[in-house]
Order: sequence, then C-alpha cells, then structure tokens
Amino acid sequence: MKSNIFTKLITRNSKQIIALASGITMGLTVAPVGAWFVAWFAMIPLWLIVINPKNKTKSFSPSPPVPLPPSLLWALGYHGTALYWITGLHPLTWLGVPWLGSIAIASFAWFFISFWGGILVMLWARLIKIFSTQNSLLRVLIGTAIWCALERVWSAGPLWWSSLSYTQSPHNLVILHLGQISGPTAVTAVIVAFNGLLAEALNAAFHRRMQYKFNPTLFSSASQREGYQPGQSDVLQASQRFGKIAIATSGLLAVAIFISAHLIGYTLYSRSLPQPLEAALKVGIVQGNIPNRLKFKPEGKQRIRTNYTQGYLNLVKQGAEAVVTPEGALPFFENEIIQSPLIAAVREKGVLAWVGGYKSQGQGRYTNSLLTFTGEGKVYSRYDKEKLVPLGEYIPFESVLGGIISRLSPVTARQIPGKANQIVETPFGNVTVGICYGSAFAEQFRNQTEKGGQFIITASNNDPYSEAMQFQHHAQDIMRAIENDRWAIRATNTGYSAFVNPHGKTLWISGHDTYETHAQTIYRRQTQTLYVRWGDWLCWVLLGFAIGIWGWEKRANIIRNS
Repeated sequence: MKSNIFTKLITRNSKQIIALASGITMGLTVAPVGAWFVAWFAMIPLWLIVINPKNKTKSFSPSPPVPLPPSLLWALGYHGTALYWITGLHPLTWLGVPWLGSIAIASFAWFFISFWGGILVMLWARLIKIFSTQNSLLRVLIGTAIWCALERVWSAGPLWWSSLSYTQSPHNLVILHLGQISGPTAVTAVIVAFNGLLAEALNAAFHRRMQYKFNPTLFSSASQREGYQPGQSDVLQASQRFGKIAIATSGLLAVAIFISAHLIGYTLYSRSLPQPLEAALKVGIVQGNIPNRLKFKPEGKQRIRTNYTQGYLNLVKQGAEAVVTPEGALPFFENEIIQSPLIAAVREKGVLAWVGGYKSQGQGRYTNSLLTFTGEGKVYSRYDKEKLVPLGEYIPFESVLGGIISRLSPVTARQIPGKANQIVETPFGNVTVGICYGSAFAEQFRNQTEKGGQFIITASNNDPYSEAMQFQHHAQDIMRAIENDRWAIRATNTGYSAFVNPHGKTLWISGHDTYETHAQTIYRRQTQTLYVRWGDWLCWVLLGFAIGIWGWEKRANIIRNS
C-alpha cells in the first residue's frame, strides 16, 4: 500500500501524537471523568519516549522540525485536560470586563497553568538524560526521585494544583493513605515508579524482539547454529538471557511495588477511629449559594443577610456548637461584618461562628480571611488566606503583566497573602485552616497540624467554576484529611460542602449550586502521622539514594575504563 501525506505525517510525528494522547488520558483520571485507574498506565508512553533516543531514519524530503517536545505535549495534555475547568472564569462581564477581554483572560490562565506544568515535565525528561544510566532499575529510581523533587519545588511556589497523587482522589482511598507516611510524594512516587518499571519491561521486550528480527539465530540453541564451535564465547545467548531477566525483573518489581503499596495503605486505612465524647464537636455548615455576579447588587446583599443569618439560626436550633460559613460569605471588611445581622444573631444565641470576610491591612490592601467570632460577637482569631489565585486575586509578575492585564480588565488586584505558618487558636483548641486554592498545598496544612491543629476547616467560594472543579477541590481536601489524620469540614458558597473523616470517607456532601445547611458531629484529634512529624522526608531520601548510586556507578565505570 502506497503511503500518503497523512501517513507520513503520522509516522514523522508519532512520538508527539502518542505523548499528547497519553497526557490527555492521564487528565481523564480526575473529575469530571474520574478514571483514576488509568493513572497506573498513562505514563508508560512518556517513559518509553524519554528513555529511547531519537529515531535516526533517512528522510527523502525535507520536513519542518516539530516545535514542541513530547514531554511538553504530554504535560499540556494532562494539565490542559485536568484543568479545563479554569476556563469557567469566562464570562467576567459582571466585573465590567469586555467579552473579548474575558475570553483572553480565561484562555491565558488555562494555557499558562498548563504550560507551567509542562515546564516540570520537560525538566524531568532533560534531567533523566543528564543522569543517564544503562541500569534500567537505577533509571526508574532516578526518574521517580526527580519527578517527586520537581513536584515538591512546584508546590512551594504560587501556582500548583495537579500533582499526580490527586489522580487517585477520592476513589482510591487505600493508596491515598500513603500520604500519612510522606504526604503526596508517597503516592506520586508509587505511580511514577510503577509506570517506569512497566515501561522498562516493555522496552526490554521490544529490544529482544528487534534482536530476534535481525538475529534469528539468537533464539536457536547454540549447537544448531551454522559454524558453531564448542567452547566458543556465545555473546548473543548471554544477551538473550539478559533480556529475559530484565523483562522479568522490571515486571515483577512493578507488581511487587503495586501490591505492597496497597497493602501498606490498607493497613493504615483499616485502623479504627476512636470517637471519645469529650472530643466531640457538633459543627454546622451554611452553603449560601450566592453567585459572585450578585454579591454586590441589592438582591445579592439581601440574600447574604437572609441566607447566612437564617442558616445560622437553624443550625443552632439543631444543636450546633459552632457554625462555618464559606470564603467571602460576608464580602465586607471586619468592622462592617461586626455590625451585620449574622453577628447580631451570634451575640443573641452565644454560639461561635467562623465567618468568611475581609480584613483591611491599610494602604488600600486587604486579606481574604476566616474570622472566629465568639458567642459574645467578638473576633477571637482569624486566618488570612496564604495562597492567592493568580489573575483572580493578584497579578503575577505585576511589573511585567500588570500593564497587559489592566488593559484587559478594569479590576484592580489589591489583595495580599497572609503570613506563612499561621496558628489559629479557638475556644475549641487550635484549628488547621485553608481557604479555597490553599487546599492544593499540603505543607500549609501539615505545618498547622504540627502546631496543634485538632481538625480541619476549609472555606471556599468556588463560584463561577463548574462541578468538575468543585469535585476536584473536594478531592484535594480528602487528601489533606488523610495526610493529617483529621476530620475535615468543607464550607463552600456554591458546592461541594462536605464533612470528611480522617480516612477520607465523605460523610455528607451538598449539592451543586444549592442553598443548604447541615450539622455533623466531628471529633478533635491530637495524633501525629509520620508526615506531620517529619514532613516530606521520602522525597529527599529518594533523591539522595538516586544521586548517590548514580555517582557510585559513574565512578566505578571510570575506574574500570582507566
């Protein structure tokens, strides 16, 4: 059959097409699809592309170079698919942003966050080549260590969401319990290593097949070969045996890691959860369901007063000892919140409330805060949002992008981040708090739990994003509950509000775009997981082992060849 232009194009760009397709497949592991199981195979094509050199085939016609490397395409496929919900920023016309400007902002945000993840994968591919080795098992160790280290670096920055570990949440709770050992890194390491070992097994099988194709005598017995002389060194036969061993070793080790990781996770998952009465606390959630586009209009302000005040009173009637409202539930500054009908109700009923609002920091700047109001209506403590949403709450690289954004939008970003390592004290003990986007940053939660946080509260807006984003956000908080071994309370504006136990089980979850209230008994805990005590120790152990063994191998090779 004569090849045509299309088949030639497919052949020429096969690595790019395969990389993009497998990246998109990895992106389907999270909501809205939730095909979490394909994460255990979707990295195999990327591994195979990275560990094999470029094909050196003759070309009879000049072809333009492919501008995008496979590693970047894989990442764009993964992050672009998983984070497609970010385009829900559009339309921003309710903020006075023109229609085309709104499309430009949403599209830029989607592309930039996907490309930012692409830089991570490109660096990973490059570093694997720098730390090259012929030892397939060492190559997997190096690749796993580098990926985990890069995720660690990325998560320390301002832009982070889609760790490989969250592909398993909320469905594979067993493997997520590895997070109690070393946070998200433990889950990511198992996924990367499993894919890498299967890729190495397939790679060895492919090379063995190619050896058979070009050297069929390799697979016949030595005595049957023409010209065979007894006692002659048989390099080909040794190569054949080595190929079989490589396939078996990588494949069996992959299975062993998969099974052992799940057994360890199941052991942690199956532990009982003590529920002492003295640690019990009945908490209520008010999901206000007030869209951003209405918040600052008369209709929205009336709904704010009614929904949150009545919701609070209803929950108090149900016996709630504390009530949580979402991020920005009362979109005013502290002095105005104190005068609101909600705080008047708090003074009347004497039941503590955590209220989402704003705290003025002077000079036209403010923080997005969760305020603790005691039964006397006084502010006992507050948590200021640490991780702000780029473009939504602040302008990244403001000196460079500020002019561009200001031309697209009349909105002035004046919100500032809260300080790191905050401690939120309450009459019920210390609390681990996160606001919206902060749910993706595991270390932020670990630091607070280490300092005495007895349960988790996350307050989020989540409007105007889709159900996919809201379910992904829920998945992030499930991971934080497991890692910290804490009960978690999720209060959102438009969904999904929820109560989650320390094993990641969702005890109650709200609807999407609905007004709801719900009360649930949680239990304060003072346990400390290995992750809470030692932090992300596994990342540095893997990196140390990988570099150490690679350096020893290089030194041994130099001595051998000298």
